[in-house]
Amino acid sequence: MSEKHVVVQGATLKCKFSVEPKTDTLKVKSQEKHYANDKDAEKKLIATDKEIGQTLEKNTFGKCKMQPNGSGDYLPCQAVINKWSGFYEKVTLSNKGKILLEDSKGTCPIGGPDCITVDKHGQKAEPGKQNAKKEKPQVNNQINPLVNTSKFKESLEESDSICK
Repeated sequence: MSEKHVVVQGATLKCKFSVEPKTDTLKVKSQEKHYANDKDAEKKLIATDKEIGQTLEKNTFGKCKMQPNGSGDYLPCQAVINKWSGFYEKVTLSNKGKILLEDSKGTCPIGGPDCITVDKHGQKAEPGKQNAKKEKPQVNNQINPLVNTSKFKESLEESDSICK
């Protein structure tokens, strides 16, 4: 996937025709099985090209430049996504959907093709044991000088040997 992030539940989207640069939050409604970067598999559902219709939290990006009201102002946006482009073609999830990437674009019936873009993909790093084991002590000591890195690594290795 060439270093592109997968879009997940909680990602923020924006429209290029929004009068104010407002974003809205993506809600994954097309599947409940596949998660990304979520060790407990409870928050970060993977978004697919099947996220069609009103799949945003507020379903609006504010006022829409494509809908002037005739008195110098604009009508409110009613965000509806009817198609996605730029998704990852090589993987199909159980809902027959293709995974959305951070450079995927949505089409709105009013704004046209590719007017909706991903502002933030929604993933957050969740470091685990493996990250701590591979961490260089010099780097960790600079980032977190209050932790004795060598003792911490020893305790991780001991807990692993007990579990085996």
